[in-house]
Amino acid sequence: MKTLLEGYERFRNGYWQEHQELYSSLARDGQRPPAMVIACSDSRVSPEMIFDCTPGEIFVVRNVSALVPPYEPDENKHGTSAALEFAVNALKVRSIVVLGHSGCGGIRALMKGPGGGSRDFIDSWMGIAGTARQRVCDSPELAGADFEARCIACEHEAIRVSLANLLTFPWIKECVLDGRLTLAGLHFSVETGTLQMV
Repeated sequence: MKTLLEGYERFRNGYWQEHQELYSSLARDGQRPPAMVIACSDSRVSPEMIFDCTPGEIFVVRNVSALVPPYEPDENKHGTSAALEFAVNALKVRSIVVLGHSGCGGIRALMKGPGGGSRDFIDSWMGIAGTARQRVCDSPELAGADFEARCIACEHEAIRVSLANLLTFPWIKECVLDGRLTLAGLHFSVETGTLQMV
């Protein structure tokens, strides 16, 4: 906690002081970000830093492995789906980016299979990317690949699954079809700092 509060002091006395007018206008006029980024909660992968964005430029949702669940309107709690609904229908974002990354712990857990011990939420959540794992396991090109290579392949496949799931939301599909919204999948390498289109 001490480290966080010290960071806040640096922010308040530095960046915030230099950008007071930006914050004032955002407070006064509200947000109008042109893009939404769905990213992993991983502490090494900050969308704002990767895309060099100032406050108000991107609407960010972070969860384990940057997954998008399929459209399932029911009484359950759907944080990512609620954020998508707000971004598309209220904020009118013009693009949605699914941002995966190298060394993703959620994808590694998925590739290892259901683990022992108590996992109240992770195994179920990672089930969203179950077809990504299956594609990797069934791929003849990856038959002799080591675990690391298979995990990298699954990181890319999971992004593709999330992109496909985005199109199960009727209002997203409608916006994509009429050209109001574009979808993109990107993979960030923590090791090299490179960004790759998926």
